Amino acid sequence: MNRNRVIVTVAPTGARRTKREHGALPLSTEEIVAAARASRAAGASILHLHVRDDDGMHSLDVGRYREAYEAVRATSDICIQPSSERGGRFSPADMMAVQRSLAPEMISLNLNELLEPDDESQSAAVRDFLAETAAAGTVPQYIVYDWSQLQLLQRWWDAGWVPQRRPFVLLVIGRNGAAPGSPRDVLDYLPVLPGDWRWSVCVFGPQELACVTQAALAGGHCRVGFENNITTADGRPLRDNADQVGRLARVLNELGFALASAAEVREVFGMKPYKAG
Repeated sequence: MNRNRVIVTVAPTGARRTKREHGALPLSTEEIVAAARASRAAGASILHLHVRDDDGMHSLDVGRYREAYEAVRATSDICIQPSSERGGRFSPADMMAVQRSLAPEMISLNLNELLEPDDESQSAAVRDFLAETAAAGTVPQYIVYDWSQLQLLQRWWDAGWVPQRRPFVLLVIGRNGAAPGSPRDVLDYLPVLPGDWRWSVCVFGPQELACVTQAALAGGHCRVGFENNITTADGRPLRDNADQVGRLARVLNELGFALASAAEVREVFGMKPYKAG
């Protein structure tokens, strides 16, 4: 894939935000499908998928994931990346069950969440799980929240326990309910990021657009969506997730970047071509 092509991921739901914060937050399967289709039309090529239970709480229920996964796939070629986030409710075994039950084309994983307890037995189980995930043809994106998590991931990669030659990493800038991220935070990661790894950025807070644009300028990729941010830089509510993707697409196009298609993402990561259903 050409260096000037940027992969845009949309994260429309997340684990914590509610409709009280924004009425356009997609929670039901039908709403998620609509958000995925609109975001794909606006330029996103990956859907970072979360599902909720009947009370609107974060869920790792495999049945709900399968329903949403199949419904999106039936109507859009967008690449689908279920989340395995524990969200303070689930265990490493629950995380692994999502992958083992769905064998999706992509999945997001946080190594630190898998390593609990961080002992020899769990480390061996996680090493086997990562190898199993690769053998299933699933492309993981490793989520890191700070330098220490990135350095742990690199140590595992150096030891040969992360099976991907070029891991795909999501650098999380800022924190939910804490200080918002800034473009400078993106640059701070670069000295400790292996040069040939693929990486993307997501941002908590209204500087989202500036930060993900900084990521593209530095050679990375971008994730936007209501999981992390619902307003413009000056505090005005965004209309919906597709609005967020479209704003980024316009900025990147003005800067001479092109957006990677879903077919290009599948090709570059060695995933199977899209087939509806």
